[in-house]
Amino acid sequence: MQKIKTGDEVIVRVGKDKGKSGRVTRVLKNNKILVEGINQVKRSQKPNPNTGTQGGFVTQDMPIEISNVGLYNPVTKKADRVGFRFLEDGKKVRYFKSTNEVVDA
Repeated sequence: MQKIKTGDEVIVRVGKDKGKSGRVTRVLKNNKILVEGINQVKRSQKPNPNTGTQGGFVTQDMPIEISNVGLYNPVTKKADRVGFRFLEDGKKVRYFKSTNEVVDA
């Protein structure tokens, strides 16, 4: 089980986008994630008449290290650390370490 999953709201803690927040669109295998609107770069794209793609500059999201973001805690309205615990029925869940509140029940 991972501490940050697809669809989570995260806040960037370090780097050029520090303080910005966004939703995780994809979790990659090399401890990196894609967050919408974070770590965007402009790439040039060649036109492809077979697919009808126009050429020009395209803005795309690049992966960011998973250790550089924190899960958004709606109670404290800040990035928070995440831990794991088992419920009474044996289910493994994530919880916020500052408030001991379960993230996904």
